[in-house]
Amino acid sequence: MTATSEYTAGLSGIKHPGLVQWVLEVASLCKPERVQVCDGSPAEYNEMIRAMVQQGTAIPLNEEKRPNSILVRSDPADVARVEDRTYICSRQREDAGPTNNWEDPEKMKAQLRDLFAGAMAGRTLYVIPYCMGPVESPLSKVGVELSDSPYVVANMHIMTRVGARVLERLGVDGEFVRGLHSVGAPLEGEAADSPWPNSKTKYICHFPETREIWSFGSGYGGNALLGKKCHALRIACVQARDEGWMAEHMLIMKLTNPEGVAKYVAAAFPSACGKTNLAMLVPTVPGWKVETLGDDIAWMRFGADGRLYAINPEAGFFGVAPGTSMESNPNALLTAASNSIFTNCAMTPDGDVWWESMTATKPANLVDWKRRPWTPQSGRKAVHPNARFTAPSRQCPVIAPEWESPAGVPIDAILFGGRRAKLVPLVTEAFDWQHGVFLGATCSSETTAAAAGAVGSLRRDPMAMLPFCGYNMGDYFAHWLKIGSTEGAVLPRIFYVNWFRQDDAGNFLWPGFGENSRVLQWVFDRCDGKANATDTAIGRLPEPADLNTSGLNLAPGTLEQVLAVDKAGWQGEIEPIRKHFAQFGDRMPAALSAQVDGLEARLKAGSCCCGSKHGK
Repeated sequence: MTATSEYTAGLSGIKHPGLVQWVLEVASLCKPERVQVCDGSPAEYNEMIRAMVQQGTAIPLNEEKRPNSILVRSDPADVARVEDRTYICSRQREDAGPTNNWEDPEKMKAQLRDLFAGAMAGRTLYVIPYCMGPVESPLSKVGVELSDSPYVVANMHIMTRVGARVLERLGVDGEFVRGLHSVGAPLEGEAADSPWPNSKTKYICHFPETREIWSFGSGYGGNALLGKKCHALRIACVQARDEGWMAEHMLIMKLTNPEGVAKYVAAAFPSACGKTNLAMLVPTVPGWKVETLGDDIAWMRFGADGRLYAINPEAGFFGVAPGTSMESNPNALLTAASNSIFTNCAMTPDGDVWWESMTATKPANLVDWKRRPWTPQSGRKAVHPNARFTAPSRQCPVIAPEWESPAGVPIDAILFGGRRAKLVPLVTEAFDWQHGVFLGATCSSETTAAAAGAVGSLRRDPMAMLPFCGYNMGDYFAHWLKIGSTEGAVLPRIFYVNWFRQDDAGNFLWPGFGENSRVLQWVFDRCDGKANATDTAIGRLPEPADLNTSGLNLAPGTLEQVLAVDKAGWQGEIEPIRKHFAQFGDRMPAALSAQVDGLEARLKAGSCCCGSKHGK
C-alpha cells in the first residue's frame, strides 16, 4: 500500500489546504494505489482514452468516419440513473420532502464509509477539479470529484471545465462542492480488472447542508458524473434557494427574428418531450434562427437591470442516442461527429456507431451493445434505450456565440411542457408569474414505453424537476414565488406548450419538430407585445389566426382542435391537482392552492379571467 506521504507528493499543485486534507482523508479510507490530480489537458484526456482501450472498456472508432471517438459498453446491470438508490440526506426528513428518498446523514455516512473502505485498492484516485459554468463567470460554481474511473475523468473533461485553471479560481480558501465516487470494485492482489467495473450495491447520496455528494457502485452517467444532475441540480438548487438564484432543469435557446432581434428562452420538459430537439431546432418559418446555449440545465440570477440572466453550467451534451437522426435533430448528430464518447450503442462493420432511427435503412449486420452479432431479423433492439453520446458543446453547428458569456444571457420567456394526448392546448401563456409557477408546478406527462410506469399513465413532474430537486418541493415552489416577488424584478413571461395533442384516432394533430418555430414566433411576439392572445379559464391562448401557418398544410379545423379548451376535462383535473399539492402538507404555498381555487372558479363561471383579447 502506498504511504500517505506519497499521496501528499501527488498533491503539490493544490494550494487549498482544505482540499488537500480532504483528499488525504479519502485516500486513507479508500486505499488507492496512487493519486493523480487532473490538469484538464488534451494529453490527460488521451491518457484516459488509452487506459480504457487497454482495459477493454473502450473501442476506438474509425478515424475517417468518427475522428477521435470511442465506443464504450457498460455492464448490463449499470445502464441508467438509479432513482431508487438516490438519496437526499438532509438533517431533517421534512426538508427532503415526500418526492425524495431520505436517510439520516450520519447513519448514511456510516454505511458509506464501510463501503468505501478499501474500495479503490489497486486503482488510481483521480482528483477532478471542475467548474460548472465558465471559469471566469461570477455565476459559476466549483466542485471537486474524487473518482477511481477513467471513464468519469474523460466524460468530465467534455461535460465541464476541468483542471489547473479551476484550482487557480479556487485559490487557498474558495468554496467547493465535494463529490466522492467509486465504482466499488477494488483490485486485490493479482485479480484481473473487468471492462466495466461496478458493484451490485449502489448508493447516490446528497448531503445538502454540507454540499457533499457520495456515489458508490455505479460508473454510469448521472450516477457517476457528479457535476451533472448531482451537483448542477440537486445540490445547486439548495445553494440557489439559500443565495437567491435558480438552478433549473432547462434548456437555453437564442431565438432571432428576420429583423435580427434576439430573445432568449429557457424551457423545462420532462423526458420524452422533445427538449434536446427544441434546443437545436431548425425553424421552418423563413428568416427565423435558433441557436442553442444548452440543452439540459440553466442557472439564473438577477442582473443589475432586474432581469434574470442565465448560464449553462455544462460544457457538453450527454444526449440520448436512440431516435436522434438527421431528420429529428441534425445538429445533435453533427455535434457528435468527432471527439465524442458513445456508450451502449451498436457498432457497424466499418467501425462506426449506429442506433435505432439513426438511418432510414437498418444496417445488414452490427455488433449490438451487448457485444452480440445483430441483424434486422434478430428481433431485438441493437442498442440500449438509454444509450448516450457525450460531445463538446463547442462542436454544435448552432451553438450561440455568447454561450460562454461570463455575464450570462437575459431570459425573456420560460416554457414548461409535457406530453398530453388530450386536454392541454398547443400553447398557453400564464396570466402572471404566480399563475406561471402554478403551470410549472402542475406539469404532467403521459408515460411512454421508454419511461417507468404503464404506458399512457399520468405522471406529475413539477418544472421537470421531480428526480432532481434536492429539497422539499413545497419549499421549491415557495422559492419560485419568492423570486417572482423580488423588488425591481423584470420577470420573463411564462408559457406552457404541448406538442403531442392527438385526435380520436391517436394521430398527432401538430406536426412538431421544426414547425414548433411557429409557436416560438408567437411567444417571441407576445414578449414584444406584437401578438394577440385571448383570455380563457386556463390562461391566455392564441386564436387560430394569431399563429403563423403560412405554408403549413393542416387539415381544416386542426388548429381549432389543438387550441381548444375542454372545460369539462379541466374540471376533472381539479381534484388530481389538489391531491398532488396535498402531499406537501404545510410546506405547500397557500398562493398555489389559491391558484387551484381560481381555476375552478373560472371553469364553473364558464368565463375567462377578464373576457378580453390582449394585444400586449
